[in-house]
Amino acid sequence: MIKTAMEKIVIVGAGMTGASSAALLRKVLPNGAVVKIVDKSRGTGGRMSTSRSSTGKSATVDLGAQYISINSHYAKTHQSFHEELMSQGLLKPSTCVIENDKFGGEDIKQYVTPAGVSSLVKYFVKQAGAELMYDSHVSKVDVEDNKVKLTTLKGDVELCDGVILTMPVPQILQLDGSIQNLIESQPKVKENLENVSYSMRFAVGIFYDPGVTLSYPWAVKYFRDNPCVCFISIDNKKRGIENSSVGPSAVIHTSVHFGMKHIEEDKEQVKNIIMKHVKELLPDLPEPAEVKGHKWRYSQVHKSYAGEPGCVVLSNSPPIILAGDAFSHSNLDGCLDSAQSVNDAFVQSLGLDHPTNRL
Repeated sequence: MIKTAMEKIVIVGAGMTGASSAALLRKVLPNGAVVKIVDKSRGTGGRMSTSRSSTGKSATVDLGAQYISINSHYAKTHQSFHEELMSQGLLKPSTCVIENDKFGGEDIKQYVTPAGVSSLVKYFVKQAGAELMYDSHVSKVDVEDNKVKLTTLKGDVELCDGVILTMPVPQILQLDGSIQNLIESQPKVKENLENVSYSMRFAVGIFYDPGVTLSYPWAVKYFRDNPCVCFISIDNKKRGIENSSVGPSAVIHTSVHFGMKHIEEDKEQVKNIIMKHVKELLPDLPEPAEVKGHKWRYSQVHKSYAGEPGCVVLSNSPPIILAGDAFSHSNLDGCLDSAQSVNDAFVQSLGLDHPTNRL
């Protein structure tokens, strides 16, 4: 356990890296220390988000990450973690039919999340005992009297003893305050941050009332040549859940090219364009009860931070650490790698000889 006066750590970003970092740090922080997670959205998950219909009559849809893809390397190095999630019923091997599967390869096994992909993030938040603050868009990061001062767009101020920033890198570079001086003082870090890039896409969730049947032989289908639609997933079928008391649901992801072309347009207008393409691909698709559109400006990391270090320490005293899939890679295990690097760097920044906590 860390022997320190650390009383409050704030993690910006309620996605997988933020949640798993919180769970790891909880094991080494002193009793009574506060771990707080703040996010500009209204819920937990980040790009591992699960959306519900407004009526609650339909199954949920995963608007971001769809599968947990585990290769042989991570099957060994993160085995205990995967087994823990499976023992909790949060993760299970995929048995659904994937048509035109773009993954393939014997080295990768696909897993699904029966309760939705955000359930994995929520599990770690619970393990961390973290305080949560939603609808809080951090816009400024300053260092004052060996404390980190976070200011939101609403003008709210949070003082803490250390901060972990897990938002997309372009949002880190847009932050105001003395964090800019820290970045400017490390030219190579600045260059590497500026070279990080992301893919862009849109997602649409469609919800149906109970009694509707989506009669397709597949749970997921990829469309390789469509100018708009990348894949369609019948989410409840993908997860292996057939419940007559709720209606089916499906999610559509667009291609990256379509996302880049329309990224500055209103998501509601783009939603209509996407649904027109979907009806052309699946003309017998029933009319949904509800349609939700979502814009992923930062969908997946296209170009990672050089060397994929897991995290970057901008300051040791007080600790200011940059983390997330940009510093590793865009999947569950990449986020866990980043969280472990955060844990190692955080403990080292506090003067201990070596990290004490691993997944």
